[in-house]
Amino acid sequence: MQEKFCESCGMPMGETDEMYGTESNGSKSADYCKFCYDSGAFTNPNATLEETIEFVAAMMVKDFGFSPEDAKEQCEAGIPTLKRWKTA
Repeated sequence: MQEKFCESCGMPMGETDEMYGTESNGSKSADYCKFCYDSGAFTNPNATLEETIEFVAAMMVKDFGFSPEDAKEQCEAGIPTLKRWKTA
């Protein structure tokens, strides 16, 4: 089974539904994590692609030990391909 990633920030969603955001009816979102999506809406609806890349890269450095250069490179390569940003 292929691992599922948030279609907004790229975070791995894991094998349980605890990381999934919710739709307006309370059901789990099929595409977005709980940090990006809640109650059927993005938690930061005005975030730009560039702001999201910067935020996620900083988290990768702080929480996962990536170098700033590697984190930014991975984010710039991956995040623009996600569902939320493809049409942006």
